[in-house]
Amino acid sequence: MTETPTVPLRDDPAASGAPAASPDRMSPRDRLAVTVLLVSTFVVILNETIMGVALPRLMTDLAITASTAQWLTTAFMLTMAVVIPVTGFVLQRITTRPAFLLAMTLFAVGTLICAIAPGFVVLLLGRIVQATGTAIMLPLLMTTVMTVTPPAARGRTMGNISVVISVAPAIGPTISGLILSVLSWRWMFGLVLPIAVVAILLGAARLPNVTEPRYAKVDVASVILSALGFGGIVYGLSGLGEITDGGVGTATWIALGVGAVTLVLFVLRQRSLAKVDDALLDLRVFSSRTFAVSVALLAGLMVSLFGVIILLPIYAQTVLGLTTLQTGLLLLPGGLLMGLLAPGVGRAYDRVGPRPLLIPGAVALSAALWGFTLLQPDSSPWMLLAGHLTMSAGLALMFTPLFTSALGSLPAERYSHGSAVVGTLQQVAGAAGTALFVTVLTAQSIALADEGASATAATAGGIHLAFLVGAVLSLATLPVVLAVPAKPVVAPHGGGH
Repeated sequence: MTETPTVPLRDDPAASGAPAASPDRMSPRDRLAVTVLLVSTFVVILNETIMGVALPRLMTDLAITASTAQWLTTAFMLTMAVVIPVTGFVLQRITTRPAFLLAMTLFAVGTLICAIAPGFVVLLLGRIVQATGTAIMLPLLMTTVMTVTPPAARGRTMGNISVVISVAPAIGPTISGLILSVLSWRWMFGLVLPIAVVAILLGAARLPNVTEPRYAKVDVASVILSALGFGGIVYGLSGLGEITDGGVGTATWIALGVGAVTLVLFVLRQRSLAKVDDALLDLRVFSSRTFAVSVALLAGLMVSLFGVIILLPIYAQTVLGLTTLQTGLLLLPGGLLMGLLAPGVGRAYDRVGPRPLLIPGAVALSAALWGFTLLQPDSSPWMLLAGHLTMSAGLALMFTPLFTSALGSLPAERYSHGSAVVGTLQQVAGAAGTALFVTVLTAQSIALADEGASATAATAGGIHLAFLVGAVLSLATLPVVLAVPAKPVVAPHGGGH
């Protein structure tokens, strides 16, 4: 790879007299940048799962069907899957502050459109604009953190990122449930809008530029292949997850087929373009064994997280008869536990490395999923809470070590591409988790109903089988964590293939 010439940044701390960072600490300037990005990213990621609980209310208020309302979630995931692969290129061309302002402005505009939407079409448009901004924020945060954080302190900082990535989706349904219990659905956006505007103003005034732009060409064919490939896969998986009559539409299979073929073409083209350093998404990040193994485990975790996020509210409300608010409050402690554990896990990573954390985390995750298979129509809500807390603890022990190990094993010039790969696979894995768990639930529920089971019993049986499938798959995680190095792998900054 052609070395990028080192030039002083416009916000160079040496030029401004700002104190420099110690070998194991960020400078105050860099800490400010990371803090602004963390808070902003938490807000935008929260919106990805905030709509699920609101769909029944929206179906009534907007007079739309369940399949139409589901597009408010599907379109968000589709947009993320299409935009994130391009961010590896975007973050090379522009510096931190312009990228942040672009992302948050798009998110704020989308939030405003949603808040005042007169009907479904405008609300859907607002969600798409929101997702475009969200898709830029996560890779921007991860790239910035890896650029400014000394290797000895990366675990602590990535622990905070784990709060954003794992806790925000987990508490999204809780937040929306609380809002909908006292206010209309528009307030889900109206309460977020002022926060987004404040973030924009703060970023414009105080956010320093901590990354260095460099020339990069955009390959139009790669953009098209990326959109068709990742978009087709996510659309197809979402279609599998939305079946309600036991059948799968032709459009779903076409989308999966087109997505798979174009994704292969996209990979082949990126490998060819990487030889001249012009890849839209540099897949040489997978030449790092640590990155490849860590990302594979992260994808598995997202499958479990999004699948459980879908199933537990269905079980709580349909089988146990809990209200939306009760369900949200029941799942809240798990999200809070992940947030509380993440910083401590990050500090432990800096001391002992990833493997001593990953092994108990994988055991806890598998134990929780096996515990969920014991849920019955008359089970106590406390049993559900205990399982969710155990799963949350396992995820907290795994997210931070995996994020840090994956990106820390890459040379600095590939941080933006590594972040884009992680973000893209999150969307695909989230769609896959939803599709897998809901498809199993639906198929088994229909089979039991045909045998004469009541609606509640059929749903409980479908949820049991879905959790059983997830529990069996979780056993594959246990040996894979042993492939992650015991100690952190730190690639040299600024060079090396």
